[in-house]
Amino acid sequence: QVHLTESGGGSVQAGGSLRLSCAASGDVPCINDMEWYRQSPGKERELVAGITRGGRTTYGDSVKGRFTISRDAAADTVYLQMNSLKAEDTAVYYCHTPWRWGYCHDYGPDPWGQGTTVNVSS
Repeated sequence: QVHLTESGGGSVQAGGSLRLSCAASGDVPCINDMEWYRQSPGKERELVAGITRGGRTTYGDSVKGRFTISRDAAADTVYLQMNSLKAEDTAVYYCHTPWRWGYCHDYGPDPWGQGTTVNVSS
């Protein structure tokens, strides 16, 4: 099994910064790319950023140039540095990884973290 634990959420004024962390534990070889999603009330969950095991990154259009995803492979931790925050960034942020190997699917669905709340006031 794999467990993902997010931290670092909080309240900040528009223009401020926050850094989210997602620590993975358990069957680490099952961890593949790592991704940050977010969900606001009444909206669908959306991909914020992703990073491959090789370090290649992707970003949602709304956060490009403001957010940076990084990965500490030795610590099995992924970070999301969020700068120039806007009110529309307010959401619950979730960490996720798709299973890497076939046997990992025996654990059940892809793991998600419990979420960490980011509240940006304008």
